[in-house]
Amino acid sequence: MTKKKMPSFMGPLIAAVLLSIVLAIISSTFLTINNLMNILRQASINAMVSLGMLLVLLTGGIDISVGPMVALSSCVMGVLLKNGITNPFILILSCLLTGALCGEINGFIFTKLKLPHPFVSTMGSRQVFRGLALLITAAAPIGGFPDSVTFIGSANIGVFPVCFVVVIVIFAIVGIFLSKTALGRNIYSVGGNKEASRLAGINVPHTLNFVYVMSGLMCAVAGIIMMGRVGSATPLAGETFDMDAIASCVIGGASFSGGKGTVSGTLIGALLIAIIRNGLNLMGAQTDVQYIVIGIVIIAAVFVDVVRGNADIKSRMKIRAKVQADA
Repeated sequence: MTKKKMPSFMGPLIAAVLLSIVLAIISSTFLTINNLMNILRQASINAMVSLGMLLVLLTGGIDISVGPMVALSSCVMGVLLKNGITNPFILILSCLLTGALCGEINGFIFTKLKLPHPFVSTMGSRQVFRGLALLITAAAPIGGFPDSVTFIGSANIGVFPVCFVVVIVIFAIVGIFLSKTALGRNIYSVGGNKEASRLAGINVPHTLNFVYVMSGLMCAVAGIIMMGRVGSATPLAGETFDMDAIASCVIGGASFSGGKGTVSGTLIGALLIAIIRNGLNLMGAQTDVQYIVIGIVIIAAVFVDVVRGNADIKSRMKIRAKVQADA
């Protein structure tokens, strides 16, 4: 009888539950409704950035410009508001279009200019996007947004934050897209083997460009949520967003080699990162300690990814050897 493989998200889910139990024992505040809802709010921004990062990682790429894209997208809204545009539809649309345009630039640089790796292209665009955010805002936060714009990031349905409802809906849509559409399946295929995908008739550059546009768009949604939470658009926001997003994806089962990862695992990974940060805050840990802990989590997640990859290679080699022996 064949052993049924445990879903990749079960590991991080068990870790999140165990960590929650430990934190509940350490701090009586942890399991209060207010704190749990605060964790969901904290996770919402990272979850959206991580969803875009997942799509990129599925193709074997990476996007380290996500933090500046979040900042620039929200700052464009701020500049329009500062210049007298208060229509919430125009403000939100401008944010989404900015994020998508930034993603298109990343995709164009990587696919058309033939740079060796997306790390190089997004490292350059990271600096450009951050510089633009500082330039258009004169390096100062912009506040005073109308309630209709801050609603997504600040409002609740009962005690449940609207931002996490938005996260669940978008994650569900992307999950269906990845599993039920040709383009979604192409993303996994390109990550598994670009050359084989090309020979199978898949437009690889188009697929790669698409995931970077989606990464930018998800960052724009994160920018709207973040602006609603803090009440202003900040050009220096998102300094650690790339690391948190990568950690969430890899913890959730995604692989740097591409072709592996699920939206459910990524969401659990984002929740786990939020639980860790929240627990450290409740214990009074300083920011530098939080950096150290998250850094260790990232190293552990990458190590697990490497071990998992080696195990898959050995498994494939055993299957190939068995097939050859049977032949």
